[in-house]
Amino acid sequence: MKAAGILTLIGCLVTGAESKIYTRCKLAKIFSRAGLDNYWGFSLGNWICMAYYESGYNTTAQTVLDDGSIDYGIFQINSFAWCRRGKLKENNHCHVACSALITDDLTDAIICARKIVKETQGMNYWQGWKKHCEGRDLSEWKKGCEVS
Repeated sequence: MKAAGILTLIGCLVTGAESKIYTRCKLAKIFSRAGLDNYWGFSLGNWICMAYYESGYNTTAQTVLDDGSIDYGIFQINSFAWCRRGKLKENNHCHVACSALITDDLTDAIICARKIVKETQGMNYWQGWKKHCEGRDLSEWKKGCEVS
């Protein structure tokens, strides 16, 4: 019953937001301009691969977890630790509303993702990255995208 209420709430939140699913190359250009290539030693391919496996490049992706927290946006940033949904128990280390992480403007999401990489164990925060990207040749992820 609780899960149904949460899903209804999410449906209401998403209704007002248009979903944007970026292409791999558009995201590569955005990430490159934002200085993510080699940020804390992680190549652009790591960022593109991670975003793909976390959200499928969908800016409005949301995943409700068993603990009631929600992962938001293109990087699937968690509400309990990193953003604010309005609950006092949330830590909000990125000092941002969770709703800012599900817009087509990726500025807040990128700033928060950089903070996560810097303050945790690099990209180990993201299970999609650990499972599909870590330790692999990721040069194909930016191939043909006109980024250096």
